[in-house]
Amino acid sequence: MIVRIMDEGQVELAEADFVTLNAVYDELLLKIESGDEVAIRRMLRMLLDSVRDLAVPLPEDAREPSELILPSVDASVDEIRSVASYFPSLAP
Repeated sequence: MIVRIMDEGQVELAEADFVTLNAVYDELLLKIESGDEVAIRRMLRMLLDSVRDLAVPLPEDAREPSELILPSVDASVDEIRSVASYFPSLAP
């Protein structure tokens, strides 16, 4: 699956990696529901770090259709909420 992290570029993730990512994403959704902005940002950083650790970066000039778009680490909490509303689960 091709994933874009805003302001960073595209990466490719194997389907098997989504077991790990969904656990982190589910925690992010819980933090969004709680409204705790510090925890929301912490969980977004954890999610993006997990994606970076598991993924294979695509070349900078690659322009593949992204199946999932994640906000950048400096996204506003409203932007994070907006993205989360589109993806109740990261599973492909």
